[in-house]
Amino acid sequence: MQIVWDDLLDAFSSDEESIYFLDRETGEVFFVPTGYEDGDFWSEVGMQRQRYLRIPSFDYEQERYLMYEFIRLLDDPGLKGLLKQTFAGKNSFGRLDDILAFYPEEQERLVRMKDEVMSGRISHWLEEHDLYPESVGVLP
Repeated sequence: MQIVWDDLLDAFSSDEESIYFLDRETGEVFFVPTGYEDGDFWSEVGMQRQRYLRIPSFDYEQERYLMYEFIRLLDDPGLKGLLKQTFAGKNSFGRLDDILAFYPEEQERLVRMKDEVMSGRISHWLEEHDLYPESVGVLP
């Protein structure tokens, strides 16, 4: 069985408008809209919980903690102060991503941090369900 890593990334990064599942038999990652009302589908998923694993959606609390850690580790005091105020909602200087667009090295560091956290979260979830990247062909 092969699981496409990018599909897992999309699922773990999703908002709460869609519900993602992993089919343990085929390795397919698929989604349905939150309000999907097909009773036969939900019965099938409910009866085969071992086959269809619900993938957790985006974790905003974890994202906020990551941003807090990123800001805390910054060396540039000016950027650090600006991002702290923006993060806390004290001043509306723009979104954090917009501000970081003017600091490409820091922006790249944040992207690497996010990738590491997301990869770790996915790997942990796979292990919880006895799916190991080596055995199912998942490559980050």
